[in-house]
Amino acid sequence: MTSAPMSAPVRAQPSLLARLLRRQEMALLVCLILVIAFFSVAAENFFSVRNISNVLGQASLPLIAGTGCAIVFISGEVDISIGALLATIALPLIVVMNDTQSLALGVSAALMFGLAIGVVNGWLTAYAGINSLIVTLGMMFVMRGGVYLYTGQRAISDDAALDSFIALSDGRLFGVIPYAAVIAIILLSLFAYMMRHRPFGRQVYAVGGNPEVARLAGYDVRRVKFLCMIISSLLATVAGIILAARVGSAQHTAGLNFEFQVVAATVLGGVSLAGGIGNLGGMALGVLILQFLSNGLRGLGLPTEWQLVITGMIIIAAVAFDEAKRRRATGG
Repeated sequence: MTSAPMSAPVRAQPSLLARLLRRQEMALLVCLILVIAFFSVAAENFFSVRNISNVLGQASLPLIAGTGCAIVFISGEVDISIGALLATIALPLIVVMNDTQSLALGVSAALMFGLAIGVVNGWLTAYAGINSLIVTLGMMFVMRGGVYLYTGQRAISDDAALDSFIALSDGRLFGVIPYAAVIAIILLSLFAYMMRHRPFGRQVYAVGGNPEVARLAGYDVRRVKFLCMIISSLLATVAGIILAARVGSAQHTAGLNFEFQVVAATVLGGVSLAGGIGNLGGMALGVLILQFLSNGLRGLGLPTEWQLVITGMIIIAAVAFDEAKRRRATGG
């Protein structure tokens, strides 16, 4: 008499909540909610319309520049010249506006300069084959030194004082949402759509994931990397224009350490330094987490030094998590 075959044990299916929390974006959203909830209780006036509006305005710059930085990271390269670019593009912007009394001409000059920097970074990286970290590090020093030499370490004030330029910093949609945040949301949405639904986005992921396989699939790897570096410089230029409007001048100290804030938010948002992994939604959540955290710590009266320490610890933890996740995925 044969015994009935034993049925395989039924593996318990993970709950809906567990499956959602496995998604990087959902975990980041939960972290953001927890940060906001904590400081809403711990810091006075944190959860107010005025403060939330201010945080959105402050987050607009890393959101805009972070969009380009994340695209470069996904392509398998890096760009750490964006902080110096913020200071550099303010020079043609302010000088041209002062001379012509035209916002359009000033913005055009800044965008052309940013485009030129992106072309140089992109060509040296993609076509000359120089490591992008070295290229953008060198460009960072060149631009920062050039700004110091040109300005004599003195601010060049915005003598034109155009209302349209000032509105980039002070203007608010419906009296609540800063125009800078509106610009950041529009740019983020456009590039998120491109990365998710357009052929170029798929090419960026393919090139960042495995350049050789992407080449065999018919993708022009060098062209993709070249365009990604240009996108990063142009978006950093937009952020620099808004920053110049905010401070009302071209300053040699503008954008100091900005690149590290952006890189921290990008990596925290799940964009892999190894390339091919991550998305702009996660980057945006990373930016918001760091901005609300910084704002809340200031509300508690924590010294700036401790804010830097905490940010540095977050960067290390995010990079360590990214490396662990990469090794798990590759079995290394």
